[in-house]
Amino acid sequence: MSSDNAHVIEDTIIDRDGNEGISQLYNAVKHSIRRYLYELDGTQPHDMYDLVLRQVEQPLLEAILEHTKGNQSKAAEYLGLNRGTLRKKLRTYNLHK
Repeated sequence: MSSDNAHVIEDTIIDRDGNEGISQLYNAVKHSIRRYLYELDGTQPHDMYDLVLRQVEQPLLEAILEHTKGNQSKAAEYLGLNRGTLRKKLRTYNLHK
């Protein structure tokens, strides 16, 4: 893929058609989940879906708010959420002002 056909946004390669390549973020999450399962040493995990969402959502919100310099409207737009939903999530993690 030539540089005039694609651009890089935060470790994800996106071509002109909007197709995303495998990102460092994807690989990091997958590696972390595999490591967590390995470290359980045979113990059956429970509620993995909720566990992963909780572990990913807060740092995602923190990073986006930092990137938008606290602008919640812009952060909601970046996240594809309405502002009310974002504010509810910020309260959940005690990230609201």
